[in-house]
Amino acid sequence: MKTKSFKTSEVNQKWHLIDAENKTLGRLTSKVSKILMGKNKPQYTPNNDLGDYVIIINAEKIKLTGNKEIQKKYYRHSGFPGGLKTTKLSDLRQDKPEQIVIKAVKGMLPKNKLSNNMLSKLKVYKGSEHPHIGQNPELLET
Repeated sequence: MKTKSFKTSEVNQKWHLIDAENKTLGRLTSKVSKILMGKNKPQYTPNNDLGDYVIIINAEKIKLTGNKEIQKKYYRHSGFPGGLKTTKLSDLRQDKPEQIVIKAVKGMLPKNKLSNNMLSKLKVYKGSEHPHIGQNPELLET
C-alpha cells in the first residue's frame, strides 16, 4: 500500500487569528506550533511545511503561572569568552513582549531546516491591531 506525500503547493494555507489576552503561554504556544507544523491537517507529512499562518494579537497581556514572571531568564551568548547575556522575562515583557511568544513557539518547533519557514508564518503583535486584514483571518478560540 502506497501513501501519498503532499507538497506545499498542493495544500491551501489558511490564516488564523488568536487573541492572547489572559491565555497561558505554554498552552497557547503548543497549539500554535501544531498549526504552524500542519499537524492539525489530515495531509500532515513531517518532511514538508504544510502549516497555516498564525496571527497573535495582545502579546503583552499573555499570562504566566507560578513565579515565572520574576524567575524566568532568557540566555544568549556572543561566542566570545564571558559573552553570556541574560534577560529577565519581566524586562523582556516591557521592551519586546512579542519575543516571549516567538521564543516559546520556536522552542516547540522541530530543529531542522523547515523550522525557519514555519516560524516565518507566525506574526505576533503587541496590541490588538494587525496589518493582515486583507488575508481574512478566521478567529481561532484556544
